[in-house]
Amino acid sequence: MKKIFRNNRLIAVAFLTVFSAGATLANDSSRIGQAVPAELKFAGMVNNDPLFVLNISGTQGNDDFVITISDDQGNTLYKENIRTESCTKKFLLNSEELGDAMLRFEISSRKTKTKVLYEVSSKNRYTQETIVRLVQ
Repeated sequence: MKKIFRNNRLIAVAFLTVFSAGATLANDSSRIGQAVPAELKFAGMVNNDPLFVLNISGTQGNDDFVITISDDQGNTLYKENIRTESCTKKFLLNSEELGDAMLRFEISSRKTKTKVLYEVSSKNRYTQETIVRLVQ
């Protein structure tokens, strides 16, 4: 009789462990989707200067976003506080002043205390192609 009782206790402890671990994992996975809803895209070149488009799509209520652009040494080049639901901003960078420096676009949400970081770098290459083909 004691053997059956011990097995029931073992089964009960196993069920509690499995269900509590499952609830913890489900709770952690819900936090993953709370990243800042921002997207940075390269839109092309305007007079040999790169143009970037930043799209921010917030939640139903107004959200406080902070947009910071800094260089690879940590110097802040641009900083703006935005209180909006969603917005689109365009950034035209002066390639002569920046050269090949890497820039960091950081968009953080004060409401959810999360942030997203984009790194932008450019490299200039000169390509010359020579083709030889047989024409009959």
